[in-house]
Amino acid sequence: MAETGTPTNESAAGAQAPAGGRTKDEVALELMRFITLQTGYGKSPQSSAGFSGKPGTRSAEEHAEALLELFQRCRQVVNQEG
Repeated sequence: MAETGTPTNESAAGAQAPAGGRTKDEVALELMRFITLQTGYGKSPQSSAGFSGKPGTRSAEEHAEALLELFQRCRQVVNQEG
């Protein structure tokens, strides 16, 4: 069928699709997911016997803010040219 000319999210955002048809934001999201899985960032702190070096008291807002900052950093890395 014919296209109606309505802009899609990709063209409206101006994101260019790298090889494989994925946008730069999708690549940045995959990078963020990889980092969180490898570092255990997304896991809730487990209490254990004995003393702990870090207190595990991070609010949901702080956790969400940290994830957004990580995503922004991943976008910057993906958008770097050269």
